Amino acid sequence: MEFAMSAPAVESALPETAAELSQELKTHTAAAHAAAEDSSFVAELMGGTLDAAALISLLDQSLIIYRALEAALASHVNHPQLGAFIDPKLARVGALERDMAYHHGADWEAQLADGRITIVPATRTYADELSTLGRESIEFLLAHHYVRYMGDLSGGLIIQRMVQRHYGIADEGLNFYAFDQIAKPKPYKDAYRTLLDTTDFTREQKDSILAHASNSFELNRAVFVDLDAARKAAA
Repeated sequence: MEFAMSAPAVESALPETAAELSQELKTHTAAAHAAAEDSSFVAELMGGTLDAAALISLLDQSLIIYRALEAALASHVNHPQLGAFIDPKLARVGALERDMAYHHGADWEAQLADGRITIVPATRTYADELSTLGRESIEFLLAHHYVRYMGDLSGGLIIQRMVQRHYGIADEGLNFYAFDQIAKPKPYKDAYRTLLDTTDFTREQKDSILAHASNSFELNRAVFVDLDAARKAAA
C-alpha cells in the first residue's frame, strides 16, 4: 500500500481533501481482508495441500451465499443509489449452478436439500444476514456487493489457474471464477470504483458501508473456519 509524502509546510494551510469511498474501503478493510486470506483453509487450498473435494466444498458454500446475495439485490434494482451497481454481468448463481451439476451430478439440488452436500453453519449464518439485512439496508448490501464481486474479479482467474494446477479440475467445473461477459476486468473495476466515488452517499452512509464491508470479511473467514473444522472432523 502506498502512502503520500508529507506536504510542504507552505501548503499546510490548505484544506484536506476528503478520501474517496473506494480508497476508504480499501484502507478500512485491509486488516480484515488479510485475516480472511490467512485462514488455514485458504492457505492450504491455494498452496495445493488439500484436494479437489475442498475446492468443491467451497463452491457449495458459495452457491448458498450468492443465492441469498443476488435475491436481495433483485429487490433493489431500481434504487437510485444501489441500482447502478447491480449488473447481470457480475451474477454468479448461474455459473455456480453449472459447477454444482458438473461436480455433483444432475440431482445436485436433491443432494443439497437432503444434506448429502454439506453446508456449514457459518454459511447459513452469512446467507441469513444477506436475506434479512440485505433487504433492509442498501449500505449493507453495497458493502457485500463490493467485497464479493470485486474480490471475485480480482482473484478469480488466479484462483482458477492455481486450483487447476494443484487439483486438475477442468474449466467446466470452475465456471464460478470465469466472467465471460467481462473481457477486461481492470477497466470494469476502475469504472466500479468511479461509481463508488461519484454516487451521492452521505457521510453516515459511507461509515455504514465501511463497517459492513469489514464485517463481510469476517463472515467469509467464519466460513473458512467451519470448512476447516468439517474437514478435520471427517478425517
